[in-house]
Amino acid sequence: MVRIGQIGAGPWGKNLLRTFSGLSGCVVKGVCEQNTKLLSALSNAHGYPIRTTTSYSDLLDDADIDAIVIATPPVTHAQFAMQALSRGKHVFVEKPLALGVDEAIQMIHLSRERQKVLMVGHLLLYHPAVRQLKSYIAEGQLGKIHYLYSTRVNLGRIREEENALWSLTAHDISVAMYLLDQAPVKVTATGSAYLRQNVEDVVFVTLYFNDNIMSHIHASWLDPHKVRKFTVVGSEKMAVFDDMENIEKIRLYDKGVSRQKSTGAYETALTLRHGDIYIPKIEMVEPLKLECRHFIDCITQNKKVFSDGENGLSVLKVLSAAQESLKSNGKPVNIKA
Repeated sequence: MVRIGQIGAGPWGKNLLRTFSGLSGCVVKGVCEQNTKLLSALSNAHGYPIRTTTSYSDLLDDADIDAIVIATPPVTHAQFAMQALSRGKHVFVEKPLALGVDEAIQMIHLSRERQKVLMVGHLLLYHPAVRQLKSYIAEGQLGKIHYLYSTRVNLGRIREEENALWSLTAHDISVAMYLLDQAPVKVTATGSAYLRQNVEDVVFVTLYFNDNIMSHIHASWLDPHKVRKFTVVGSEKMAVFDDMENIEKIRLYDKGVSRQKSTGAYETALTLRHGDIYIPKIEMVEPLKLECRHFIDCITQNKKVFSDGENGLSVLKVLSAAQESLKSNGKPVNIKA
């Protein structure tokens, strides 16, 4: 039985708390939250008593707590995670892993030194539809991948400190890298702040990969529609993952451009191909449940962490380079390996 302490029970933290509280093989022993109104409602909200506190030290000092779940503002992630690792506790930290590359490297080294699990919440990597999309690409059903693009927009929740780049695009970056099985080599980012000075509400990010593959991301919390969509364009087929769909999460389009030998003016003629649309049946399980289950299994069964510290670091490098490009009005920035 893995005994968990969680710090942060806000908009996303409450989802983590709900999920871990409902999993077999673990129990939430304590929750730390500065908002006392939230805290007062948590002690018996999940069917059994949970210790509540406003002091993180209470969780760290508790020898009965094996793992710490961190769902606090990103600026605190590195500090809270390293404190927990130093006290010999496993750590699940929401994305991003940290705000600085050096901090992330220290976290990884400390987790290895203490032989503790360090996992970052790249939720979409556990989404059954994303896993299915990955299998189509790996099997070659889409042919050679040309480019990808994603849209992650809605109206609210408006952040006061972190911009849309840091708040929203980590998911799309992690999915693009997972699908392509490589990290980008260069990034450009543009955006603008309309509601709060120096906090960009909308960003457009373009990742450049080897083999002439691009991935474009549009992210915003200032938009009339809620859209969570990912499109992959290949030489043979095209695929769309729409997370707002209740059932039909993926559509495969047998569309593309065919090259045929020609005796006319051009050596090769290009013709458009319009084929069938295939909607696969996907057995859906809540991605957050799969992610939290994986964290527990990595602790109890010594499984390799899928979204480990290295995975978090690779996404952080892209975010940091994109932030540099954003502040330079879209200047291309190379991403260090």
